[in-house]
Amino acid sequence: MPNTVTETQPRGETSPQAAADRRRRWWSGWPVRSGYLAIVWSALYGAAALYWALGGDGYPFERVHEDRSSGSILEPSRAELVAPVLALFCALGVVAGVLMLKNLGTGRVRMALLAYGWAAGIALALLINDYSLLGLLAFSPALLVFVFTGVPGPQDMGDILYWHRGNLMILFVGGLLWVAATLAYQRRTNGQCVYCGRSPHGPGRWTDAVRLRTWGRRTVWLAVLSTLPYDITRIAWYFGWPLGITDEFLKEMQDTPGMLEMGLALGAMSTLGSLLMHGLIARWGEVWPCWVWWKKGRTIHPATAVVPAGIVAVALVPGGLMAVRGFEAASWGITGPAILWAVWGVALGAATYLYHLRRRGVCRSCGQG
Repeated sequence: MPNTVTETQPRGETSPQAAADRRRRWWSGWPVRSGYLAIVWSALYGAAALYWALGGDGYPFERVHEDRSSGSILEPSRAELVAPVLALFCALGVVAGVLMLKNLGTGRVRMALLAYGWAAGIALALLINDYSLLGLLAFSPALLVFVFTGVPGPQDMGDILYWHRGNLMILFVGGLLWVAATLAYQRRTNGQCVYCGRSPHGPGRWTDAVRLRTWGRRTVWLAVLSTLPYDITRIAWYFGWPLGITDEFLKEMQDTPGMLEMGLALGAMSTLGSLLMHGLIARWGEVWPCWVWWKKGRTIHPATAVVPAGIVAVALVPGGLMAVRGFEAASWGITGPAILWAVWGVALGAATYLYHLRRRGVCRSCGQG
């Protein structure tokens, strides 16, 4: 019998296959769970927005001291102007989410629901946000050291994850929920498999393996090229060449302990990321290479590449859009190369999706693949 404990297993323990089956069953509920969670998120954030509109404290986009501000497109703004719009936006989300869960809407109504869902997901996750998520990813090793040791100084986690920045993380989660809920609704109402997106009429021409690999190479190389300006400028500053900045700003960085070294480290991380992206089109992105000796020759699970690459892709785009808003031609080296993070994020996201399409197996729901 499947999923039972064998005589050789200790009591209370299950086989690895049974544990994998439980995780799969939990994950398989995402088309419905994401819809419910999107509704709950919209209701809770809408209630908070209504509270701010009525004069409540804690409005997360008001003007505050620079050390507690964010780079959101909504900051700074007045609660009496923006909070009612947010409350109305969330109220519409509750209605749209209920209609999506019930698979209601045809013709123009369906298009309106899809337009709201995709607009909500993109706005919350990418447009309103700033570089905060990207910064947390880039500095996560240093943050771990800080949490457990207190180094480098007397500040606490409130100096890093303050409310204005934490609010953006909440918005980012809401955006992801709306993307998932809208994707599920679109597939259900379009006759596609809600889990894999395949059509009952068979595979389309875009799922051809040769075409997927060709476009995968193009998107990976676009992503790699978009990283070069950032890497080059940070390396140039470290060696004393004021590329894209004034001599005064370079001198200021040289006089600030660790600043040039931090820029060089970030440039090195960017270069390492561009090298790792080749795994989306190379053989070592499908089978563990010899330099990972403990797994050498074993097939790489697609999620091993898709999950981290997808997270980085969605974190890069709002950082690049923030750089667009802060660009100054006189010091183009500071934010100019970061504008290409948006290109990097879109290209990496496309390459990751193409990798997923190429590596996915047989769908357990529709049996295609």
